[in-house]
Parts: sequence; structure tokens; C-alpha cells
Amino acid sequence: MTTSKTVKIRKGMNIPLKGEADKVHGTPPVSDTFAIKPTDFHGIRPKLTVKQGDEVLAGSPLFFDKDNPDIVFTSPVSGEIAEIVRGEKRKILDILILADKQNRHVDFPKGNPSNMSREDVIKTLLKSGTWPMIRQRPLDIIANPSDKPKSIFISAFDSNPLAPDMDFVVHGNGDDFQTGLDALAKLTEGRVHLNVRNEQGASKVFLNARNVQVNKVSGPHPAGNVGVQIHHIDPINKGEVVWFVTPQDVLVIGRLFNTGKFDASRMVALAGPGIKKPQYYKTMIGASVKGLINEHATEGNHRIISGNPLTGKKIGKDGYLGFYDAQICVLDEGDHYEFFGWMAPGGNKFSLSRTYPSWLMKSKKYNIDTNLHGEHRAFVMSGQYEKVFPMDIFPVYLIKAIMANDIEKMEELGIYEVAPEDFALCEFVCTSKIDVQDVVRKGLDQIRIENAPAKHH
Repeated sequence: MTTSKTVKIRKGMNIPLKGEADKVHGTPPVSDTFAIKPTDFHGIRPKLTVKQGDEVLAGSPLFFDKDNPDIVFTSPVSGEIAEIVRGEKRKILDILILADKQNRHVDFPKGNPSNMSREDVIKTLLKSGTWPMIRQRPLDIIANPSDKPKSIFISAFDSNPLAPDMDFVVHGNGDDFQTGLDALAKLTEGRVHLNVRNEQGASKVFLNARNVQVNKVSGPHPAGNVGVQIHHIDPINKGEVVWFVTPQDVLVIGRLFNTGKFDASRMVALAGPGIKKPQYYKTMIGASVKGLINEHATEGNHRIISGNPLTGKKIGKDGYLGFYDAQICVLDEGDHYEFFGWMAPGGNKFSLSRTYPSWLMKSKKYNIDTNLHGEHRAFVMSGQYEKVFPMDIFPVYLIKAIMANDIEKMEELGIYEVAPEDFALCEFVCTSKIDVQDVVRKGLDQIRIENAPAKHH
């Protein structure tokens, strides 16, 4: 372990949502179908390598990125390509795989990454389809294998509402985690930063990790966001690139080098007010959530989200777990109208602005539904975003620069440091109901197109 840093985040907010997963392993129903969604990978242009009816193994290529053909996306299970679902303009939405009863794998070279060359580590990651697990800032897209990042970040905790406890998830997987870290250490001449939560004792798997710098971070959400951690520990200057990986993906990378197999196992927290008994399930990337929802959701009209309630995607009861997601949340659909809602005392409502007396009950958890409580309004506000945005950036000015499509101003105001998830809390507290995360995404896409005009449409 090298010299560690301690970071204290002061701005932000923990959202006290009901339905946190108990630290218990449940037995998930067997998922027959799996889906890999090219839309999970922002900024790529997929080119299929399979067609309906083809047989695949776990680790067989399904498609690659037209702009960077070395980046391959592989099947999480063995089976048959059941369907290729397309949307408007023949855009590929889902590649559905009907899984075999017994999972069979492609064999990749195994070995200790510490004894391998950087090129061999990259080659194995690319070929196995684990490379897309490595993403980069700026732009929040899959890392470019020809770049040399100045450092690599792993946030060992997730501060989003109802997020899985990473200490619980990695428990007992120290060997695979260390091998994953050793592989990542080969990719940068800088440091691999492993950031643990300061308030509570982190797992031994994290604290005993070698070949990394363990930093301690404290404070409310978004302290667990990797972008916030990069900003405070090793900020990105113009022209620099930082890569990041989630702890569960470090495990997948570690298992790849230890066993020579792409093992897409993933521990998922099934959580939210719409779940009878929130707990953890071991499943696979791209698994169908249908069985889990049918078995564990309460009666009522629910919204099923792959990911967390602030940044996740609405998937429906027949949906599939997203490539990067480690939680499935079930919230009540807010499709009701509150007659004279503004007159009610609101003791059961959560509010940042102390509108309701609920702020007096600090440990209370709430059943927050998806109701927006109002329409879109003009973008006039003061200080709302700044209260929950813990970076040295002016969030409102940056959003306005993006809306005005002013690239120079966006750069001046720090767009290279941010990703949509860093603005999720701003969106949550925004009284103008602006889709701030969408705005940031558009801004980043604009910058990407500006920097590579020949490659993108």
C-alpha cells in the first residue's frame, strides 16, 4: 500500500429510501434467457458477428465496435441466439440468448498478470469481452486500449440509494480481486486508486489489497461516485485520461486470469419499497429479471429499474439486468394525483428544503415513488444544485453552457471532469424538473464529436 489520501465530502445528500437489501444470499430462479444490450455501451456503433440460431459459448463474440474493432462484446452464457431485437432505423436493441442448462466456456490464456506484458494483458481483456468493463473519464465511455491512462480508479463503495454493499459482495473473493488489481496495475504507469468508505470498517479484501493506493473517502452521496473521487484525489487536466472499473468487474477480470474463463457472475441487490424481502442474489450479467420480480415483488403498479433509482434504466417486468448494473430496484409508480397535496402536512414526505416536518426525523426511511409532483418549469433557481454538488465546478453555469451549445464555455467550466451520474442529485432536487443527466450526456457527446469529427455521425 502506498501513501493514502483522506477525502471528506461535505456537500450532497443521502436519500433515505425504504427497502434496503438485507445482507443475506437468496436463491434466484433459473434464468433461461439473457440479453446483451448494445445501448448499455454509450458511444459505440455495434457490428454483429452472430445471427439468429447461432450457437455460442460464454465468451464468444456477439458484436464489436465499428470505430474500434478490437473492442469485442461477448456472450455471458453458452446457448443459442434466440432473437436479435431491433428498434427504429434497425438499431440493435437486444441480443437474446437462450441459455444451455450447463454453461460452457471459451478457453482464454490464464496466468498471473504480474508476470505478463502490458500488451498480453490488454489482448486477453479485449478477446474475452471484459475490456468494456474498463471505462474512462473524460466523456464517460469505454476506455480506448491505445491510450495510456494517468491512473485507474476503483470506488469500493456505492453511496446511491439502496445500492449494494460492496464489502458484502467481495467477501471471500480476495484472490480473484487481487488478480484483477494486478491486471489493472499493468495498464497504467500511474497509480491504481482503491477508494474505501472512511466511516465504517472496510472489508479485509479491500484493506489488504496490494499493488494499489487505498484512499479513504467520507461524506454523503455522491461520495461513492468515481467522478467525485477523481476530482478530489487526482483531477483530470486537459488532454489527460483516467480509467475506472467497478469492484464486481475487477472480480470478473481476476477470474478471467485465474481460470481462463469469462465468468459473468454478478451479485445483485434486489431492493426497493416494492419488494417483500429485499436481499442479495447471485446471477449473471444480462440475466432476465422476470423470475425474481414475479416471486418477490408486492402487489401494485411498480417501476422496475436496472441500476439505482437515480441513474438506472426502466426495464419492465420482462427486462434484463444491464451490463454495468449490480442492483434491481422496484419503486411504486407515481401515477396518482394528490388533491390539495400542497396543503397536507407531509410528515411522510422526504424533502431537502425542510418544506415538511420530516427533516426532524433523521433516521426515518421513506417510500418515495416516481411522481414528479409538478410540471417542467422555467430554469430559474438559486443555490439548489450547489448544495448537493461536491465538485469545484459551477453546475448551473455548466448546464446552461451545454444548453447553449457553447463548447468553449463547457470546457472552461469543467465538462471533462463530469459524467451524467454526478448530476443525478441535482436532477432529484431540481424544482424546474430539468433532465439534467440528459443535458450532461448531450454535452459530452457534443465534445466527443467535436474532437473526432471524422469518426462519428
